[in-house]
Amino acid sequence: MKKIVGSLTLCLCLLTGLVMAGIEAKPFDDPAKESLYRQLVADLRCLVCQNQNLADSNAELAVDLRRQVHEMVTRGDTGDQVTDYMVQRYGEFVLYSPPMNARTALLWLGPIVALLFGLFVAWRVAGSRRGPEQGGVSEADVARARDLLNK
Repeated sequence: MKKIVGSLTLCLCLLTGLVMAGIEAKPFDDPAKESLYRQLVADLRCLVCQNQNLADSNAELAVDLRRQVHEMVTRGDTGDQVTDYMVQRYGEFVLYSPPMNARTALLWLGPIVALLFGLFVAWRVAGSRRGPEQGGVSEADVARARDLLNK
């Protein structure tokens, strides 16, 4: 009996999470518009969440932006028009894949520059740890050092 009550309690607890999750159904008269809407909310970033797109976010701003995207798509705006509107209003941060330009060059090239810098530092550190036979020290200098150490 305790097992049954425990199982039912667990099931009810799990179901309350599903009930509390907001299911957002947007009506569309055209499957192409629905597809465009889904693509746009997946490609646009939620501005208050950390690395979530509009489709995955439950923040109030994300809900408002999804509503705005829905209105624009339903009105007949193209994907480029919706994206341009969002970029004009919120900046390029709203894009999950910002275009390569002067303002985003560091974003795109920063990891490559950091990798090259790390490889250069590793090469320099490895070069400074070379032994006498690799470091360009003459045999006469090595023999003189041995003589001094043996005295």
